[in-house]
Amino acid sequence: MNDLILHLPGIERTRLSTTRLQTQALMTGSEDGEPVLFLHGNLSSSTFWEETMLGLPDGFRAVAPDQRGFGLSDPSQLVDATRGFADWADDVAALADHFGWDRFHLVGHSLGGCVAWSLVGSRPERLRTVTLIAPGPPCGFPGAHGDRGELNHRDGAGAGAGLMHPEFVKQLKAGQEDVTNELFSPRVVMNRVYWKQPFRPTREEELLKAMLQVHVGDRQFPGDWTASTHWPGFAPGRFGPINAISPLYNQGLLERILEAQQKPPMLWIYGTADAVISDHSMSDPGQQGKLQLRPDWPGESVFPAQPLLTQVKFALDQYEQQGGSVNRLILSEVGHTPYLERPLEVQAALNQHLKRKP
Repeated sequence: MNDLILHLPGIERTRLSTTRLQTQALMTGSEDGEPVLFLHGNLSSSTFWEETMLGLPDGFRAVAPDQRGFGLSDPSQLVDATRGFADWADDVAALADHFGWDRFHLVGHSLGGCVAWSLVGSRPERLRTVTLIAPGPPCGFPGAHGDRGELNHRDGAGAGAGLMHPEFVKQLKAGQEDVTNELFSPRVVMNRVYWKQPFRPTREEELLKAMLQVHVGDRQFPGDWTASTHWPGFAPGRFGPINAISPLYNQGLLERILEAQQKPPMLWIYGTADAVISDHSMSDPGQQGKLQLRPDWPGESVFPAQPLLTQVKFALDQYEQQGGSVNRLILSEVGHTPYLERPLEVQAALNQHLKRKP
């Protein structure tokens, strides 16, 4: 596992052990500042947040951990996929306890946004504010339909580790930094999916190293899978992050969020060119089948493309209707990582949001 990432000046790096996980965390800002916890997305690590952390105003303490299954977290600590997002959420609570934080601000990107949803549903009283940047919907992804994310099939068919192409997993495991495959080399996937081309981040090499720190294995990334009698022939297994984001294991989370007595103020940031969180996501087997990129698609009535963006918007609208507060920043022609593609606008919105009082 490559730990030779060059961090920006002003970023502190530390190893820490909580009651649940040993991991690496990046930090900046005064130790007595209001804590802001940053949660990275899938196939990334804490280093993705460095510029945003350094952009916080005085009076805040930024902490970004490597989440379970990624980066320099303990590879022996597996993700129990049957708990949905809850393993990661419990890790966050343990980290907050480790630092002695009763309450903290939470910023989550993509998968980290899903973990933030989980914390709003389980521990809202600990959250000062929540910022969701290109999050998946609370129900998880893929294999679910409708505004609330009802399962297409009871076994969660179409979601989980079976989605991942073996060549991509092979290259991740090898730590392949060079472009040896025009479709599945990690560098190609990162630049195709993470942001809208032709954008290329200044720290591309460090971000690629962070991507390649994912823990690869049958019980890690992408995880195990089970055969299904339903199209496309596989269903989620029990371990690993790709199984944990399945709707099979996250049913009911939206209801818990809406029923929570406390509702921390939310900021939602989204780019209109997001290739991942979309009603037509190319990561969705339903969309792939519709475009005849995955054979034997049974049709819209059996396995439609999951309306990910619609589901996120529905959850936010319902949150407001149940008494929560939501601000929205929509960025035109921006991809899945707005805080890197349009840092000034995102930083300004985040810094303003952190000053809100619940």
